[in-house]
This record gives sequence, structure tokens and C-alpha cells, in this order.
Amino acid sequence: MNSETEQDRTMDVVIEDYLTSLRIEGGLASNTLAAYRRDLQKLQIFLTTKKITQFVDVSKEVFQAFRRELREQQLAASSIARCLAAVRGFYRFLGVEGSRPALLAPLMGAPRQWSRLPKVLNEIEVTQLLDLPLQRSSEDLRDAAMVELLYATGLRVSELIHLELSHVNRDVGYVLATGKRDKQRVVPLGEKANHILTEYMNHARPQLLKKRISQALFLTRRGQPFTRQGFWKMLQARAKRAGITKPISPHMLRHSFATHLLEHGADLRSVQMMLGHTSIATTQIYTHVEEARLKKIHTELFPRKERRRS
Repeated sequence: MNSETEQDRTMDVVIEDYLTSLRIEGGLASNTLAAYRRDLQKLQIFLTTKKITQFVDVSKEVFQAFRRELREQQLAASSIARCLAAVRGFYRFLGVEGSRPALLAPLMGAPRQWSRLPKVLNEIEVTQLLDLPLQRSSEDLRDAAMVELLYATGLRVSELIHLELSHVNRDVGYVLATGKRDKQRVVPLGEKANHILTEYMNHARPQLLKKRISQALFLTRRGQPFTRQGFWKMLQARAKRAGITKPISPHMLRHSFATHLLEHGADLRSVQMMLGHTSIATTQIYTHVEEARLKKIHTELFPRKERRRS
């Protein structure tokens, strides 16, 4: 295998890693993932013509040229905007934006074609999911603890599966999560999550671990750390048991965590800190919830109400 083929394979693998992350953490549909793949392959082909074999070996000028190339192909404005959005998300995944913020500037400026609100479970659906009767197995207690903890903390699934024993303080009631670019934050557990996590650590985890040694908090039946794919499959199965028919993903529990906090009066800054968003602008996707809550308060409490004529 020559070096060019090896580099091409590497670029393909990076794209597939990103798409896998979108499928598992974002719960995106197959058609959406296929569109993302086509858009990223446009960039890959363009970079290849420029003799660039690594996605990170780009410059501001390269992105400017790529954007011109899209326009010269006479694509619809919506197609160009979607492609640039896909590339922006891809490079955020690679962590480039965090180290060189100006790099992605040429990809900005395309008007957003739509504003997608996060998909969430309502509180009844969350209760159905979390209150499933426990079965007599270590795996079921582990699964219940993982789902409860994910909703209670709003962690990303990647943060959940990388938790270690030292990251949990059950006495104080918090977990230490490591987010993007290795940024750490402390997130409260809540009483229910703390209780079932204690049950798991005292009873189920030793049975899964047997005589092996591991610092990972959540383990498979073979005593290995849990995977994102494993959690995704487990969540699908539990949702089916709970009678939830709509598509569900781990990230929906994170969205539900934020949405339900705001519905019950939490302020946006606190939610930002618990989610681990660097900028509050990212958290503002949930402001539709806050706006709806304030409108409801105003409607119920404001004294100047229109009197209905008889």
C-alpha cells in the first residue's frame, strides 16, 4: 500500500469516526448522515486536488478556495449552506476551532437555512424510562444507573462512559466530568441518581468486575469499560421496554436535562455550567423553553387582563 492510499484511508476513517459520533450521540437519521458524508467527501476531494492529505493541514486560504469552488459548481444556496455547516461541525469535532478560532472564518457568513430545536423527552417519558422495574441481573442495575445518571447530570455519553471511580463523590453528591478539550467540570448528582449509583457500585459492579482490576466506573459483563455503541444499543432496548415509540438517542437525555431544568426555573448560566458549554451562546438553543415559561408566568400573573364581553 503506497503512502497516498494510506493517507486517503486515514481521511475516510476520520469522516467515519465523526459520523459514528453523530449517529450515537446526536441520534441523527440515516438520510441525514448520508448527506453529511456527501458534504464532507466534497471537502476531501477538494483537498486531494490541492495535494492535502490530512484534514488538519488546512489554512484560511484553503477554506476560502473551497467556498469559491462550491459557488462555481452552481449549487443551490441551501446546499452550499448545508455543506459549510457540515464542515464547520466536523472541524469543531476535530478540535481545530478551539486552537485556531480564525481558521474557520471563511466558512461563516452563510445564512442559516433553519433553526433546529433540540429533540427531547417530556417528563412523562423520562419517568417511564427511568422507573422501569429492576430485573435480577447485574447488567440491568448497571443500565438503570447509567441512564439515571445521564439524565441527572446532562453528561455527554462519551463523558459518561469515561467516568472513573475517582470521579464520583457520593458523600457530597457530585461527579467530575471531563468534556471536550479535556475541560473538567463538577456536576451535582441528585438524590435518585446517587442512590441507584450506590446500589450499582456496592452490588452490581463487583459481580461484573469479579477478580479483575479496573478504574472504569461502568463495566461490561467481561469487566471491560462500557462503549458508546454499547450504551446506544442498551438505551434503545430500555426505551422499547418503557413503551417509548419515538426515536431516542443518548443526547436526547442531555437535551431533556437542560430543558426540564429551565422549565422548572433554572437560569441559563447555571445550565451552561452544568452542560460544560464554553460559550453561553451554545446554551441559548434552549432559550425557547425559558421564553415559553416566562410567557406563561406573564399570562397567569399579569394583572392587566382583557375582560371578556358577555
